[in-house]
Amino acid sequence: MHTDQNTAKRQNILELSREFFESAHAPKAFVPGETYIPASAKLLDADDLAHLIDASLDLWLTAGRFAKSFEDELPKFMNRTPSSLLVNSGSSANLVAVSALGAPMMETMKKPRMKAGDEVITVAAGFPTTVNPIVQNHFVPVFIDSDFATLDATLEKIQEAYVPGKTKAVVLAHTLGNPFRADLVSEWCAKVGLYLVEDCCDALGAQIHTKNGLQPVGSFSDFATLSFYPAHHITTGEGGAVMSKDGRLRKVAESMRDWGRDCWCEPGKDNTCNKRYGWQLGTLPDGYDHKYTYSNIGYNLKMTDMQAALGVSQLKKAMRYVEARRTNWKKLYQGIKNSPKLNQKLIPVEPTLGTEPSWFGFPLHVAKGVNREKLLMELESRKVGTRLLFAGNLTRQPAYLDAKFRVVGELKNTDEIMARTFWIGTHPVIDDARIAYMLETLEKSLEKA
Repeated sequence: MHTDQNTAKRQNILELSREFFESAHAPKAFVPGETYIPASAKLLDADDLAHLIDASLDLWLTAGRFAKSFEDELPKFMNRTPSSLLVNSGSSANLVAVSALGAPMMETMKKPRMKAGDEVITVAAGFPTTVNPIVQNHFVPVFIDSDFATLDATLEKIQEAYVPGKTKAVVLAHTLGNPFRADLVSEWCAKVGLYLVEDCCDALGAQIHTKNGLQPVGSFSDFATLSFYPAHHITTGEGGAVMSKDGRLRKVAESMRDWGRDCWCEPGKDNTCNKRYGWQLGTLPDGYDHKYTYSNIGYNLKMTDMQAALGVSQLKKAMRYVEARRTNWKKLYQGIKNSPKLNQKLIPVEPTLGTEPSWFGFPLHVAKGVNREKLLMELESRKVGTRLLFAGNLTRQPAYLDAKFRVVGELKNTDEIMARTFWIGTHPVIDDARIAYMLETLEKSLEKA
């Protein structure tokens, strides 16, 4: 009887939370020139709030029933087989994935465990936390140039950077949701024996046309990563995920996420292996508690169940959000191409041939002679949010001045991107009225740039 009463109370609370959302968080009317249009934005609804509260009522706090559900459902969306690993951010996802390549537990894998000084091919025009784990693990980033038209690495540039015996991995992001040809890169990496990590933090839902049909990004690599920060395609507030090619790699990543321990018991559970006191590893005494045996130097990067609950709700709407982004991108693209005032001064970034992007934003290059900084200040003053392509050229950032890295080529395109590229929003909050205003504002702002 007590349980029935609590169930009824829970349902009442959840219904009230939905009513509260509709009352307190109803979208406000767009007022041109007054309503700010951010470059990125989350889209939440009453079900999202109900999921958050439902998890909170459990008072479990760490990973629980919602985390299990999210970890099981997410790989289906990404066409991966083992369940995913939830972490506390996309940056942590990259840290777990790259750190796993050098973990002692990797000694049992087919490809050798990475060691300090091993080289990792990546791009200079990217986000710091794609590259930081390479440096933090004492590997050597090898920076290559990006294609100016698509903002992505090409297989040819990757191959130019490859040094047999030194190069051990490729770590690349699908830039702003525009995929690099991970299918081709993966095929080549397998041929020469390299690890591949796909940073999909900006690219949930993006796809590549392959000889086996359309496949999602994140399905081609040893590890793939996602971010659920509010700016991204779906959100858990803070949060991210790691997906692996197989169960063995997943076990290594799980250890790196969970303090480096050898044990794989879920929170609140003991003796999953049925021999908790029957192990002998390292030089520990025979029978030392497996729950406190550490095979890797790891972290604690887990997600809470409240965050996971929001992810479960958001994932149900993910493809709707992806399609909204694609639609908004097409309308902005056509608006610029069809405008004599815009198409001579702004150059939209093109989709990578053979892919279906899931646009995180709408990236543009300014034509030579246009003052980008004046343009951005004018756009911001007129309530249109803008962003640069992250760090521009990482080798020029102060954080990397003393870092050990190698550069292949002159990074000409990277410097052009640093000087001429910016992006505006494509997120699902943007509607036709906002798109019309964004295009109109681009025209007016260019007059002052």
